[in-house]
Amino acid sequence: MASEQLLDKIHTLSDLELAALLCLIAREHCLISTEPDSIDELAEELRLVAARTFNLTSTIVSCHAHTTLDEFANGLFVQPNPQPPPSPGNARSASPYHSRHEQQSQLSPAGVAGHHGSYFPVTPSPRLGGTRSPVLPSIGRSHSQIPPARIANVILAKDLDRAPRAVQIQALELLRTRRIFTRTSVQTAPKQFLFIALVGASSGGQARVTPHLNDFFYISHWHDPDDHGFPYLDEELDRQNGRENDDDDNTDAVSTTSSNSVIRISRHPSPSPALGLGSPRSVTSSIHGHPNHHHTTHNKLDQTSPPTTPLLTEPELAHLSHLAHTTIHTTISITRYQSNFISFLRGHRAVALPGSVSPTATRHLADLSRSLACLHGLDYVTPSIVGLAARKVYAHRLELVRDPMRERSVQWGSEVGAVAALLGGEDAEGGGMIGPEEVLEEVLGMVKVPL
Repeated sequence: MASEQLLDKIHTLSDLELAALLCLIAREHCLISTEPDSIDELAEELRLVAARTFNLTSTIVSCHAHTTLDEFANGLFVQPNPQPPPSPGNARSASPYHSRHEQQSQLSPAGVAGHHGSYFPVTPSPRLGGTRSPVLPSIGRSHSQIPPARIANVILAKDLDRAPRAVQIQALELLRTRRIFTRTSVQTAPKQFLFIALVGASSGGQARVTPHLNDFFYISHWHDPDDHGFPYLDEELDRQNGRENDDDDNTDAVSTTSSNSVIRISRHPSPSPALGLGSPRSVTSSIHGHPNHHHTTHNKLDQTSPPTTPLLTEPELAHLSHLAHTTIHTTISITRYQSNFISFLRGHRAVALPGSVSPTATRHLADLSRSLACLHGLDYVTPSIVGLAARKVYAHRLELVRDPMRERSVQWGSEVGAVAALLGGEDAEGGGMIGPEEVLEEVLGMVKVPL
């Protein structure tokens, strides 16, 4: 089991941080959706989550209907900070030539080092007939070596559902092989690698990408901007407002110097917003949408500067991954409960394609159940944890029947009107169609829970 200190840190995470944590533990990837007008705020919030919670590099890839393969591939890379060049003083003092040359000058009257006593051999000059001076290493002319660009730890593919099919297939190849081919080289993904597809949708069950890529995603999560908000973005906004207030106080500040009695007026321009914040309405609603959100944001605002160390370190992530794969056990009754749930889900009348309940989803259900048990401080899987995992694994996978005529029982004599009423179609009194969330809740209620 995880330590109490580690569990306490996990229990303070937000919903987005928990989704990223579950994927990092399992070395998988996820799909996160929200309201279409809040997709930009969601991308910036996840970028801050990657940096502050996990200390990982991130990049945002904005996709659209005309995104090319080169644009998608180029958006995956981040440029590491270049190493600063050595100072001229340090470069000269560290030169092996000067130390050796000064030593030989003290020993030789002529002050010229011999061939065997110098790091840089003296060779005869063909033009002058004498000796050529040792070639000094280039000092001050070498620029700082810029390290090559590499794939970011966290890829935030915004509006991936709008990208062409070829781009989504390229993303699937990146997730399966953990490498991508460019025009000049082959780039490999880092050890800590997380790909998050950001999709704008009114509910989690409506967020979809291409079928094969959709099935490859570990979990899906719908972020409600009104209930959960964007805590890190709120913190950044308050910090920027504080800087603007400080700048307003310092504007037109008059300082006199005693040497020349010249009056200087210092004007500090207001810093431009570093984050692409949306309209004030979205930020205000995220702060005041949930009664407990203001308290959570206030606790984070107590930190005047970003933390120097991540909330969860890489050894802690490795420890959680080890616990989830080795110490969590599943009993026979829980395994039977998972199998019954999958069988009932495939046989549900609203599921159009039983193939959407794929073997990959079955494996993800078992893995996510163990990971959730680990985060709850348990060493065994419970039925409630299986139900929680099922809602995250299958919400984006289920393909439902939209036409009552295509429901399987119609070919055996069922009335179309009755089938439409069950599916919530146009002939139903309720109005809207049944969604994946309703199907999952219905199946979970049908399967007998083990004692």
